[in-house]
Amino acid sequence: MVVTREQARSYRLHVNHLTERLPAGSHEEAAYVGLQDTAPRDALLGLHARVTGCEPSDWEHPSLIQTYSPRAAVYVLPRKDFGVFTLGRLPLATEAIRRIDRLADRVCRMLDGRELRGGLPDLREACASGRIALRWTTSSLWVREVPRPELDLGAARKELCRRHVHRFAPTNPRTFAWWAGLAAGDAREVWNSVSDELLEVDFDGTPGWILRADEPRVRDSPPHRGVRLLVDPDLRLLGRDRDGRFIAPGKRILTPAADTFHPNGVLVDGRIAGAWGRKGGKVDVVLTEQLPPSQYDALAAEAVAFPIRGARLAAPIGGAAGVI
Repeated sequence: MVVTREQARSYRLHVNHLTERLPAGSHEEAAYVGLQDTAPRDALLGLHARVTGCEPSDWEHPSLIQTYSPRAAVYVLPRKDFGVFTLGRLPLATEAIRRIDRLADRVCRMLDGRELRGGLPDLREACASGRIALRWTTSSLWVREVPRPELDLGAARKELCRRHVHRFAPTNPRTFAWWAGLAAGDAREVWNSVSDELLEVDFDGTPGWILRADEPRVRDSPPHRGVRLLVDPDLRLLGRDRDGRFIAPGKRILTPAADTFHPNGVLVDGRIAGAWGRKGGKVDVVLTEQLPPSQYDALAAEAVAFPIRGARLAAPIGGAAGVI
């Protein structure tokens, strides 16, 4: 099976619910592979891009929980799947797991049953134990102890791999290792444990893999139509590696409009047509092409609908205004 970039883009946007929004309240499905919260309220705006009627407090909905990812970023995760995203990324070596448990013991002794501000020693690494949750308010990071999930390590690792392939296909073991924070050898072993569920494809001349069960959707996912304001982490779905294929390391620029204040992307009919940034509720957009009036209106509606207090466009966009 040959998978083109266009097919991959359509599939990823579709299965990540960026083509059609989920019904209101679908927080767990929206956070199925986690929502990165590096910039203030990125995870909330990631929810908004995926879920109808998102509210300002939805980032702390009872069905969700936060902890550090392997790359030291705070992530919003489904609470019921906390073990998949913590125990699932533990190293395979027994001694390495024991070391993480010792670090978690130390952090939990400092917490002593309380919720404390962050900055605790070894906190990032200890989060893989599944015993530590976070609460980032954008001004402060708070840490608390939680019960370790009752989940088999092998099952957690397999499920983590399945989720990665399902949401980011076509992908490969190297990309999975980076995303999961696993050593290359450990990632390969986990990958091999689900190999009977995978299908190798030719992804634009490069070997890639999808879930066998997802083959029909990879072939026939509908192209994206409409406008979405994507936060920076979601731009990886469109390819940020050197060759623009995988959701791998690197920061390949997807639009000349991007800069330090406009790191996010304006998605129009499946392509990046500009960049945006915000300060508080003020959303500033820079486009790289003129859009028809209906799409300008849709863009403005997306910005005004942000679940951020006082959300508004910094200036009206129309005609050639705001286009570089």
